[in-house]
This record gives sequence, structure tokens and C-alpha cells, in this order.
Amino acid sequence: MANTFKVKTKTGASTAADTAMAIYATPSSTTAIILGLTLSNISTSNIEVTVSFENNDSDNVSIVTNAEVPAKASLEIMSGNKYVMEAADTIKVTSNTANSVDTTLSIMEIT
Repeated sequence: MANTFKVKTKTGASTAADTAMAIYATPSSTTAIILGLTLSNISTSNIEVTVSFENNDSDNVSIVTNAEVPAKASLEIMSGNKYVMEAADTIKVTSNTANSVDTTLSIMEIT
């Protein structure tokens, strides 16, 4: 089994309000461990963000719902926790404000 550390980023600079951005989907034959997730508010107003974990067995959950991120600030979602993602699991981020949130996701893929 090979372990590969990766970072996945997504700019929110051209994303409509209330539109889910797929940040990462676990490839087939792969397990991924989420090590860190940071949301950066790139707008001049406070925003609310939701992070969703879409499980490949359709048991979808929210990791955080409508968390407020102050203008020009960042929010670290993980706080020492780890999440295990199986093949076809997806992490999505949604902001209530257009063009407002950049996302950085650190993972370790196990193949």
C-alpha cells in the first residue's frame, strides 16, 4: 500500500451563492484520510459556509452547517479530527455568498 500526501484547492472567486463546490472525490480503489480543511473568506462581508460529506452509500451528512466566517478571515474545520473517505466519497463546500470562499484540503491517499 502506498501513502501519498496531497493538497486539493478550490477557488471560490467565480462561484454562485448557494452552489456546492466539489472539493475532492476519492478515486476508486483508494482510501483517503482528511488531515485538514481550511475555508478562507475572500470577500469583504461575513459569510456562512456548509461542508458536506457525501458518502458513496448515500448516507450524506454535514460536517458543519452555516458556520460564520468573518470578512477576510479563515476557519479551520478539522480541529484535530480526521475523516476517513472511501472510494467515491465526496467533500463539498457551499457559501451563502457568491465569489466568497477559497478552500484548502489536505489529505493522505492510501492505494
